[in-house]
Amino acid sequence: MNDEEQMQANGSIYLPSGRSISPQILKSDIDSGADRRQEYGNRAIVLYLLENSVEFRELSDLRKKGWENPAGDKFFKNQRRNADNATQRTAIYFHRLMKKIGEELHQSTDVFAIQRLNPEPPAILDMCMAPGGFLETALRKNPGSHALAFSLPVVNGGHKSLLPRELDVDQRFLDVTMLAADMGVNEIDNNHPDAEHFLPRQFTSYQHFDLVICDGQVLRTHDRAAYRERREAKRLIVTQLALGLQQLRPGGTMVILLHKFEAWDTVNLIWTFWKFSSVRLLKPKAGHTKRSSFYMVAKDIQSRCLEAIQAISRWKEIWRVSTFSSDKEFQEMLWNGEPQAEDILNNFGRELVTLGGKIWKVQAEALAKAPFMK
Repeated sequence: MNDEEQMQANGSIYLPSGRSISPQILKSDIDSGADRRQEYGNRAIVLYLLENSVEFRELSDLRKKGWENPAGDKFFKNQRRNADNATQRTAIYFHRLMKKIGEELHQSTDVFAIQRLNPEPPAILDMCMAPGGFLETALRKNPGSHALAFSLPVVNGGHKSLLPRELDVDQRFLDVTMLAADMGVNEIDNNHPDAEHFLPRQFTSYQHFDLVICDGQVLRTHDRAAYRERREAKRLIVTQLALGLQQLRPGGTMVILLHKFEAWDTVNLIWTFWKFSSVRLLKPKAGHTKRSSFYMVAKDIQSRCLEAIQAISRWKEIWRVSTFSSDKEFQEMLWNGEPQAEDILNNFGRELVTLGGKIWKVQAEALAKAPFMK
């Protein structure tokens, strides 16, 4: 057994520099409970990136400087307030911004250039559409295309759709996290807090798409049952991923909005798609450059391969547990059967550093110029 194999065997993380991070250093004051495992994974990834990426180190220094300045908190609080209390004017602004971001992604990756694998018109699925800038860009890049688009109703705190009427879009205003039948659950206990809110099947078995957009985020304006508060972000992302990948034609493309590159669950998701698609990560300069958000563009997705099918099944099970089980069962579910941070980094660490370099650089440059950093 060589040195690298020995370090992997005892749970250490192997670093290209020749150093290793031991489990004892990583665990520190973190206990072994299920609700603490993510912190352990996050710490492992951050230490690895600090060791191996100049761009990530520079960004980390700038973040620390920003966190220590109260003006930074005020800046982001104002942004959140504007998003939560959008006027027609700000809604139009954000719609145009998303079109610019979509155009920038397309210029970098040809993400919206649908390759026609059959004689049918290009089909697009947008899991969380409104206000619709991304979808409008995709449709205009593909003349004759049509789309199915879901969006949270305005009455429930969702955004208003600003899609032009001439576009061929089947708009359905609903909460995608309530798509129980499509997520494989057909029997609901009448005593469940959301019993009357679960929805019937929206997809048919023969309905498939060439491009799927998954950029939905939890809205603070959305009034929902108390049990969902700690779980809603996970419920939303796994619903988008499971149904999006399930309905995607082999060879198709997915655009996925992600946050916090260095978080264990984000890294694990990127690694999952890496196994059955061609992955690129981008942070557009058109907007949101100071935040941790970025996009994963996964092309040539082998949506019928074993790894993809297993991922869909896994995401549906996470949704089921996060919707119908206790907090303890939910926390346990997030980790049962998932790879350890050590496994991901030892197998995917070098690729991760390469993928993240430009993202960290864009955010670092934006933070360095931010008014609260002066």
